[in-house]
Amino acid sequence: MSGADLELRDVRLAYGRRDVLRGVDLHLAAGERVALLGENGAGKTSLLRCISGLARRHAGVVLLDGQPLEEYGRAHLARRIGVVPGQTSVAFPLPVEQLVALGRIPHEHPLRGPRQADREAVATAIERVGIGHLVGRDVRELSLGERQLAVLAMSIAQQAQLLLLDEPTVHLDLRHQVEVMELLGRLAVEDGVTVLAVLHDVALAAHYFDRVALLHDGRLVADGPPDEVLTTARVRQVYGVSAEFAELVRRRVGGGTGG
Repeated sequence: MSGADLELRDVRLAYGRRDVLRGVDLHLAAGERVALLGENGAGKTSLLRCISGLARRHAGVVLLDGQPLEEYGRAHLARRIGVVPGQTSVAFPLPVEQLVALGRIPHEHPLRGPRQADREAVATAIERVGIGHLVGRDVRELSLGERQLAVLAMSIAQQAQLLLLDEPTVHLDLRHQVEVMELLGRLAVEDGVTVLAVLHDVALAAHYFDRVALLHDGRLVADGPPDEVLTTARVRQVYGVSAEFAELVRRRVGGGTGG
């Protein structure tokens, strides 16, 4: 499986009179991993929504493999773009394995239902995320972290070429944060999946991503290697923290990447 090439040109979005995205240009080559950083309200989640087609932008264009998003059918986009939201709620009884199997719906035959390939994809996703011990459990009874892992497995079962993640580690303990970051690395390197992940932990982003994009007040203010993007001055500007804390952040991210 090869990843999708993603390009945003002058993307703008407003909610009422409030501008949320102010002319964002961003390009991810197939198989590339990028961490999207910025303070609360910077427009990170809104940007993911524009890319996935869930939000109607007011200007600009989103290209998937050089073709405008609007030229694709919904079924085609459902097979190519996977989304892992920051929070997921389930209102009815649903075993974990059935939640993961929802990722196969775009691939299933409309009349024949799940095939052997679909069942194998679900089993593989459960194994890769390491949630075999949750099989049979009701999703509603899981912790927020366990539910987040199950939703990630659903997106992996989908076998999308572009994976959009909104705070995938927010409810996870340290061990699972590391495992998820390493899994995203394998998806990019081994499977060729293009990954764009919203993160708040700049140190985690700097360690596991070779490239970070920094949003501030709806604008992309920096894009590149973490040690070049997350300078002391820029961290102070974007996050509004003291010079001492900004310098501490810079030192934490200066150690390079891994995973």
